[in-house]
Amino acid sequence: MMINEAAQADGQVDARSKAAPNQPPGRSGCRAGPSRLPDGVRERVNAVADWLCGRIIGQDALIRRLLMAMLCGGHLLVEGAPGLAKTRAIKELASAVEGDFHRIQFTPDLLPSDVTGTEVYRPEDGSFSFQRGPVFHNLLLADEINRAPAKVQSALLEAMGEHQVSVGRETFPLPDLFLVMATQNPIEQEGTYPLPEAQLDRFLMHVNVGYPDEDAELAILHLVRGESGSAKAAKPPNRLDEAAIFSARDAILSLHMAEPVERYIIALVMGSRHPQGELAQWIEYGASPRGSIALDQCSRALAWLEGRDFVTPDDVQEVAHDVLRHRLILSFEAEAAGVTAQDAVDALIAQVAVP
Repeated sequence: MMINEAAQADGQVDARSKAAPNQPPGRSGCRAGPSRLPDGVRERVNAVADWLCGRIIGQDALIRRLLMAMLCGGHLLVEGAPGLAKTRAIKELASAVEGDFHRIQFTPDLLPSDVTGTEVYRPEDGSFSFQRGPVFHNLLLADEINRAPAKVQSALLEAMGEHQVSVGRETFPLPDLFLVMATQNPIEQEGTYPLPEAQLDRFLMHVNVGYPDEDAELAILHLVRGESGSAKAAKPPNRLDEAAIFSARDAILSLHMAEPVERYIIALVMGSRHPQGELAQWIEYGASPRGSIALDQCSRALAWLEGRDFVTPDDVQEVAHDVLRHRLILSFEAEAAGVTAQDAVDALIAQVAVP
């Protein structure tokens, strides 16, 4: 494993002072804004965000997207090279949340029952009982999800979309707090099974993770050196309970979004379905209604994290790439010309008028 995948943070290095290439432009790190909620929910999210920034150096954007996915009740697909703290990020988040965590390493020989669970025979009474699988945890890491065949990938579909697991004639509900973070390695493609569009659409966002910059890399060295010695790892702040998370979700849903901003979201999605000009040659299929819903949810969550009680078009634009990247199907001409989904979303934002 690479350095900051194996390192344990001791809180002695303030990562918030380090600029990272994955930091969204114009945003002040992964810290949330000041709280206006009477119960101090946003302050508690602030504390968790600050602590995570000290534990995961150089990946502020990933931390922010993880918090947004949890606050929206969605799921996250993270793609990046090995050793970029993808696994570490959700493990540290799990330690700051009152919930259980499980990791599944997806491999070609994995079975669907290894994810959802299986029925176990009880010889003492001749009956079968359902043994719950890893999917029944609050936070689930599906590591290298594209290593497993389609039948295993599809085992997550009902869980992610319907919040339940069906086995035989019985249906088992999942916990109210349920977050799946799946990872993909873009470097090695041999022996992998690309995720089908139906499953990609289940993810709230698709986040690309890049390498940290020089200052962050130096901070990682100091972090590892301190952890290898006698320094103790920093403990998480007061853990977020489910009541606080659900309270934050209610606050996010109550944020004001003006009708022009709502129409701007719809215009972006419609622009992907009925592309004009150069986009018509690039996009074969546009975003589904889940794209509109995800843009609404993520822009609200971002505004809440920024300490505002209203949503702006800038919020929509900032989350547009992560929300739409995996929902656009590019044409053969676009792939032959080297056009990426990132380029298509850039062109889409440039075409649609901002209110």
